[in-house]
Amino acid sequence: MREISLDRLRTLVAIADHGSFAEAARVLNLAPPTVSLHIADLEERVGGLLLSRTRGRVQPSAIGETLIERARRLLADAEQALEDVERQVQGLAGRVRLGASTGVIAQLIPQALETLSQEHAGIDVQVAVLTSQQTLQKLADGSLDIGVIALPQSPVKGLKIKPWRRDPVMAFLPARWACPDIISPAWLAAQPLILNDNSTRLSRQVGEWFATEGPQPTPRIQLNYNDAIKSLVAAGYGATVLPHEASTPAPESRIVMRPLQPSLWRELGIAHRAGEVERSTRHVLEVLWELEAL
Repeated sequence: MREISLDRLRTLVAIADHGSFAEAARVLNLAPPTVSLHIADLEERVGGLLLSRTRGRVQPSAIGETLIERARRLLADAEQALEDVERQVQGLAGRVRLGASTGVIAQLIPQALETLSQEHAGIDVQVAVLTSQQTLQKLADGSLDIGVIALPQSPVKGLKIKPWRRDPVMAFLPARWACPDIISPAWLAAQPLILNDNSTRLSRQVGEWFATEGPQPTPRIQLNYNDAIKSLVAAGYGATVLPHEASTPAPESRIVMRPLQPSLWRELGIAHRAGEVERSTRHVLEVLWELEAL
C-alpha cells in the first residue's frame, strides 16, 4: 500500500489556508504544476475529491476537511518530533541511562543530579541499581549510557573506563560500644557484623582485609543497601565497613566511625561507550567529573 507523503499533506493544508493553488505554491516555494501533482496524487490515493472551486476560491470538500484536520495534527507532531530531536542533539534535552550500586546512588548520584537540574534541566537521567558487572554488560549491549563501577576492571571492548574517585573505607560502629580509636581486622572479626554480600567488589576487598590477620568472619546478616546497614548499626545490631565520601555528612549520633588499620580504599570509575558521545550524555559526564575530588 502506497503511503501518504507529509509533503503532499502540507500542500493540501496550504491550499486550504490560502484558498488558492497559486498562493500555496508561492508560500511553499513550489512550482504550480508540483502543487497540482501533489493534490492529484492525494485524490488518487484516497479515491475521492479533496478540493473544489467555489466563487473563484478553492474550498475543501467534506472528505478534504476530514483529511486536512488529520493532516494538521500529523504535521504538528512531525514538527514537534524534529524539535525534540534537535534539542537532544544540541544537548538541551534527552534521556541518559545510568547504572550504579546502591551506595553510589545514595551518596553521590543525588549531588550530580542536583547540579544537572540547575545547569541542564531538560535532561532526564534514569538511574538503575546494578552491580559493576551488570553495568558493564548493559553498557556493552547498548541499554545503558553511563556506568559508575568499582575498580579495577578488565578492559571491555567498545567501552571507555576511567578512574573517577577514591574514598576511604571506614568502620561504622554502634556508639554505645567501647571501641578502639583504630580498627584492626582481628578486633572487628570478633564483633557481630553486617556486611555486603559476596556479589560486590567491596565484599571481596573486605574479605582480603580480614585475611591479613585471620580467617574471614561470618556476618550476622548480608545485604547491599548501605542505608539499611547503617540503620542496623545505629540500632546496635552489629558493626560494618563501608566507604565514606568526604562530601557526605557524618553518620547520626548513634554511630561512630573509625579508620581501619591497615587502611582500605574504595576506588570507582566511570564507564561509557567509546566513540562519539551524545551531548546530553556528555553533560552528565561533566557533572560527574566535578564530583571527582569531593
